[in-house]
Amino acid sequence: MKPRHPFWSLWGWPIAMGLFTSVGLVSALFSDGGFGDVLAGVALGIPTAACLWFGWLRRQR
Repeated sequence: MKPRHPFWSLWGWPIAMGLFTSVGLVSALFSDGGFGDVLAGVALGIPTAACLWFGWLRRQR
């Protein structure tokens, strides 16, 4: 088994969230209904849900 590179263990999720946000914003900007709006909603909903989960909901326990 190969050891994990420390770069990806530190920056993997922030890069993924940035990519989701970028794809969602570009899709919302250039789409005019249909699949582009669905893609924008999903791509922007994932970082929003993660922020709600880790920032607000987990502190209430």
